[in-house]
Amino acid sequence: MTTETDKSGGCQCGALRYRAKGELGYPHLCHCRMCQKAAGNYFMPLAAANRQDFELTRGAPKWFQSSDLVRRGFCGECGTPLFYDIPGTDFINLTLGSLDEPDVVKPVAQSNTGQKMSWFHALDDLPLEPAPETPDRENAIAASNHQHPDHDTKIWPLGETS
Repeated sequence: MTTETDKSGGCQCGALRYRAKGELGYPHLCHCRMCQKAAGNYFMPLAAANRQDFELTRGAPKWFQSSDLVRRGFCGECGTPLFYDIPGTDFINLTLGSLDEPDVVKPVAQSNTGQKMSWFHALDDLPLEPAPETPDRENAIAASNHQHPDHDTKIWPLGETS
């Protein structure tokens, strides 16, 4: 049974899915160089799930031991970063972008800001791209989308029988 506070998520291709029961702890943006490289981005949003309330519901992650203390879990099929794990603790950190509903978990802090991009303060001043005159490109992407939907599925990819 799932509750309102339960969170599900997974990778882009759908080979790996997970569920965390209850609230996620300390949602934050980590700006350390290791998280930047692991995410392939300027920061990594993370939050902790109690290990006893966490389960993999499809597939198994591949792991990279990024330091003597921490390992990073990702999908071995599509490469989506999913977990920041400190073995031996009672929690596992989830990447917030891998949640099915990432907007429901708002970060409460930032960490390792000494490595934060120096120009982040100016992002809101960047010009916005104009909306396309026709939605042809967006419609073509939507029609050919191979990304797993933002909810659990019994079978993936759709059309497979097992």
